[in-house]
Amino acid sequence: MSDETIGRCFGEATPTSVGFISKKMPTVGEFVILEYEGKKILGMIESLMRGSTSIGEDIYDPAIIDKIKQIEGDDYYITGNIKILGDVRDTSNLEIPRVPPLPGTIVKRASPEILKEVFGESKQKNRDDMRDRCIRIGHIITQPEVPVFVNVCKMVTKHLAILSITGGGKSNTVAVIIDGLLKYNSCIVLFDIHSEYSEVEFGEGRVNRIPAKINPIYLGFSELSNLANIGSKGAYVQEEYLKKAWDRVDRTRTNYLQELRGRLEDYLEDSTVKDRESIFRAVNKIRHMEKRYDSVLDTNAPDIISSIKVGCVNIIDLGALDERAIDVIVSHTLQKILSERKRYVKSVRKGNGEGLQFPVFTILEEAHLLAPRDRDTDSKYQITRIAKEGRKFGVGLCLVSQRPKSLDPNSLSQTNNKIILRLVEPSDLNYVQEASEQLSGDLKSQLPSLGVGEAVILGLMTKIPVMVKIDEFKGKISGSDPDVVKEWNEAYEAQRKDLDMEKENLESIQGGW
Repeated sequence: MSDETIGRCFGEATPTSVGFISKKMPTVGEFVILEYEGKKILGMIESLMRGSTSIGEDIYDPAIIDKIKQIEGDDYYITGNIKILGDVRDTSNLEIPRVPPLPGTIVKRASPEILKEVFGESKQKNRDDMRDRCIRIGHIITQPEVPVFVNVCKMVTKHLAILSITGGGKSNTVAVIIDGLLKYNSCIVLFDIHSEYSEVEFGEGRVNRIPAKINPIYLGFSELSNLANIGSKGAYVQEEYLKKAWDRVDRTRTNYLQELRGRLEDYLEDSTVKDRESIFRAVNKIRHMEKRYDSVLDTNAPDIISSIKVGCVNIIDLGALDERAIDVIVSHTLQKILSERKRYVKSVRKGNGEGLQFPVFTILEEAHLLAPRDRDTDSKYQITRIAKEGRKFGVGLCLVSQRPKSLDPNSLSQTNNKIILRLVEPSDLNYVQEASEQLSGDLKSQLPSLGVGEAVILGLMTKIPVMVKIDEFKGKISGSDPDVVKEWNEAYEAQRKDLDMEKENLESIQGGW
């Protein structure tokens, strides 16, 4: 019900926070209106406590409590805290008042009309201003009739993190965002670590599947040495000779890896060269790399940039690759996207327009593996670069992880937007709060109790923090939990049929004797 009085302010207040008392039970995350100083102020209930004036903490006998309840019934009061969010008379600004509310100020439920204005529905209907383009992400948990929209430009340019435990709804959230962005003919590059999106569809012609292949001629030296496991664990001599050979070969030739190995073998034949054992190991590692990553290193593969299409979600399926190959492909692709966008922006200033001509929103599943907290990877370096520089060149970043505490803090802190679904582990909760200025202690305490698909949304893409029920993606995603009981039963029935058939065949053979 709109404009329903649910309580009054009491106690000491600040311009950003006030306590209230009520006889009615609101819910955490619910929005309220306070009117004072000629302003109409929006607030959100962050915490609640229920108490009784008759049953206090100084009563230690359950029998006495039982008698009080028989006389007074379920008499209680509600106290809580309201976070003040801003003046709704101008929903484009939501200016926070400079003075706190008076004790006794009436607390009313915010009407759906006000909340629809705040959360972008009116902006969505007026599609003339590109800066106000929004996508629907879900609805307010406590008010299903109020949809929540997020600003596309601020989500892409200010970067995004989607965090949750396994099964909390990350994949569905990613799919809802992609589906919304494609309505604006966006360009999305999705690194699919576990092949969760191998069968997903977003409409005819909206999915561009890019093979997880790299033409060796496009590999950088660090990418090659990483893939060959040269230079790691102190193998600096191997790396030194590899670099010498690298500088001497023609890397525009499709067979340059064989030439590279040949150059290293030439050093072995030179009697004046030291470190023969290290060179021999480097040769073997290059040979092993060519064999192990035969499906990844494709001399016919085009430059990855030429495979990326606008108006599509470009899915790179990495599910069949090991961690080293994944790191090389992700870092290589991110580096190329950023460098080509830089080249385009700079060339436009000169009047030509070379390079990648459209912005790109990159989505990285299992981001804690690509940008780990405790070690360096090539992907981590490129992710950090995009987090710091991507905004200026139209390269957005979305980090998706179910292990936030294992994610690089520099990368996570650069994401100015966060969709935080259910988190339970205290170390994850504390880590996320440290990286999220808008995540208060009261909101953090709500994260373990969120249901599947429920989330706290923070950041510049939404004017104020909000607890949301994410919409359900209508298509198919492979990342949902399997029905293990059903699969066990099916396997058991198939096995039993095979045994019955074998038994019948055996009896038939024996009967013929």
